[in-house]
Amino acid sequence: MTRTDPADVPRPDAQLHFGVFFQGVNYWTIWSDPASGSQISPESYRRVAQTAERGLFDAFFLGEGLRLREVDGRIHDLDVAGRPDAITQLSALAALTDRIGLVSTTNTTFNEPADLARRLSGLDLLSDGRAGWNVVTTDNAWTGENFRRGGYLDHADRYKRAEQFLNAARAIWDGWPDPVRIRSEQFTVDVTPSLPRSRQGHPVIFQAGDSSDGRDFAARNADVIFSAHGTDFDDALAFAEDIRARLRAAGRPEDDLRILPGASIVIGGTPAEAEEKAAWVRREQITPATALAQAGLLWNLDLSGYDPDGPLPKDDPRPQDTSGAFGAARVADAQSTIRQWREAADANGWSLRETVVNLGQRSRGHVGTPQSLADKFAHFVRNGALDGFNVSPYLVPHGLDDIVNLLVPALQERGVYRTEYTGTTLREHLGLRPRP
Repeated sequence: MTRTDPADVPRPDAQLHFGVFFQGVNYWTIWSDPASGSQISPESYRRVAQTAERGLFDAFFLGEGLRLREVDGRIHDLDVAGRPDAITQLSALAALTDRIGLVSTTNTTFNEPADLARRLSGLDLLSDGRAGWNVVTTDNAWTGENFRRGGYLDHADRYKRAEQFLNAARAIWDGWPDPVRIRSEQFTVDVTPSLPRSRQGHPVIFQAGDSSDGRDFAARNADVIFSAHGTDFDDALAFAEDIRARLRAAGRPEDDLRILPGASIVIGGTPAEAEEKAAWVRREQITPATALAQAGLLWNLDLSGYDPDGPLPKDDPRPQDTSGAFGAARVADAQSTIRQWREAADANGWSLRETVVNLGQRSRGHVGTPQSLADKFAHFVRNGALDGFNVSPYLVPHGLDDIVNLLVPALQERGVYRTEYTGTTLREHLGLRPRP
């Protein structure tokens, strides 16, 4: 890809933004590599956060779950247990960092606004205006079993609750020091805020829903939206244009929200080296247990007794539960996908694991040299396809080293990435308008 000519692009001065996503559950991390560190040690997330800050990243994001995931009563092997909650971790990191934003993934379905608003406000004050809140919802019953309310919410109801929750939280943040009284379908709030506004007003709001309801929620409420639309340029641009149209429909300026797709980034010294490294990453991500788990979701069967280096199951898939009570539906058309897998496995002589490596859920990522990636990302951001990436490192805690040491300087050479922090708050890093 050639370098972007400023005369030919709609946003010649646009700057790329980076966040790093320290996940709480995933198979993207290469767990078995000797360089892989602890997923629960404070030292691991300290190192990731400080490396990201050295690379002038906007934010450090923590993923969090309210219960270990399960399928048909079996615990997901790659969930992380043993961490403090996100706000506690980020409060500790506030003392170990100076500029980088600190974003908590915190649930609206099984929290209450008066309590959570105060805790997030505390993080915002402790970090001197660097806090963000990734607003998420839960729609399954097995998480609900951990809470007094129990049960689960339909898709539309969870966004309704989330919006009423967020409105209540904002009223509390903006209400200091006057009493706040709110009555809505979901909440009755009568509270006098006990914390003042931070330097940035209140936490920056992030949102990750990709459904039509989720996109509308983001257009009405969010400052930043995550997406799965950051690998292919045309797909990313279509998503960005859809979000901008929804912003206009919501009465907001179309540049009022930042689009940060999730992505992995694999860097090599040459194109061939980068491709070889990416193939290694993919093989290491799909361990035998991961291959059986992914195929099991497709077949909706317990395949733990199968040989991952043997053939695909000959069984037909079991009908899937699509009610939402016990997690999301696995695959929209399992029969068709299984047929494609079998045809490819037969044609190539692939084992079950090799089939998952080649055809299973793919990571959203970019592969190349620092120079080619810098050109590619400049093209994306200056043509309005996105504002940056929320990077999921494939190795913890060293997965950002190549990005910070090699890619960031290449981006800076092209004038598409900051050379220093010019503000102190997360809102300033993102270039968002001040809160009134």
